[in-house]
Amino acid sequence: MSVVARRMARHHLTAPGTSPAGVVRAMCGAHAQIASAAELSIGLRLPGTTRRDVRDALWVDRTLVKTRGPRGTVHLLPAADLPMWLGALARLPVDPGLLSPAQTDEVVAAIADALATAELTSEELTAEVVARTGPWAGERVMDAFQDKWPRWMQALGVAAFRGALCHAPNKGRKTAYTSPARWLPGVAPAPDGAERLVEAYLRSYGPARPEDFARWFGAPRRWVDGVFARADVERCGDGFVVRGDDVFPADPPRGVWLLPYFDAFAVGCHPRAELFPGRAATRALARGQAGNYPVVLVDGVVAGVWHLRRSGRRVVVTVEVWDALSARRRRKLADRVDRVGEIVEGSAELVLAPVTVGPHA
Repeated sequence: MSVVARRMARHHLTAPGTSPAGVVRAMCGAHAQIASAAELSIGLRLPGTTRRDVRDALWVDRTLVKTRGPRGTVHLLPAADLPMWLGALARLPVDPGLLSPAQTDEVVAAIADALATAELTSEELTAEVVARTGPWAGERVMDAFQDKWPRWMQALGVAAFRGALCHAPNKGRKTAYTSPARWLPGVAPAPDGAERLVEAYLRSYGPARPEDFARWFGAPRRWVDGVFARADVERCGDGFVVRGDDVFPADPPRGVWLLPYFDAFAVGCHPRAELFPGRAATRALARGQAGNYPVVLVDGVVAGVWHLRRSGRRVVVTVEVWDALSARRRRKLADRVDRVGEIVEGSAELVLAPVTVGPHA
């Protein structure tokens, strides 16, 4: 069976998508810590789409929502699927950290109230949370790079997991937050959200094992085992698929693809050694972690890395591949680079040369 071909089709790499929300659903979320990378992840799966279309889906049409997702990192998720995601995320075990359970509940309630009709930066939200809770919430005791964050921010992820908070458009260079209930009235965690998310994950990445899901989602293995036991899944080879979803393409994938930083396919596919064979294991991973380098896929495995540098409308895409490409594949690579230029609304130029930029931190 061709597991790689199935996953690539499910991720709309070999079978193009039809809408930003549909593509993000097929990917089981698009990593959006780097907004431009999320725009590329979606655009490369959706012919004719530019970054502007992705932004419209997020901020105008509201078919996407930007919030905390797998591993607690910022993702784009389909707005229609938010109850499922919240149902899974809200059930994750929580590290109490600097807040007691009662303080966490108080802060989350304050955040929900403050953002019910507003879009606030972290500084603005700090003032609102402190006014609703007390000075203790604003004490700068939380380590953050070379600074200290206020105590309440320990509950930022929990607030997102419970649906009290999501991202709003930035205010200048500052991150802003709001409530998803402003355009999704009554949104709440689905009781069976964790089981539904396991099934969604397996449609995108299956066959996969519980330990693969645990790593992808950032969840304790024992908790994941319980969710798998309740989900509608069945064994398939060494892993699981959704019951009855056991069809695989007959032919392996053939061609060249570009995946940006933290693309869902590169991050979520396991076993990692099969996607990152040979030199890819040391050149395209950072201490075993995927996503820190944009990667080149050749016939479904990582065979190179790439980097984008922009100056005005000029977009230089440097591609480093480790084996010679045929003339046909070089033409396909050039097409992929042109598509990157279209998505970022620039004019792209392909340069075949070593990539000297280090991994994204």
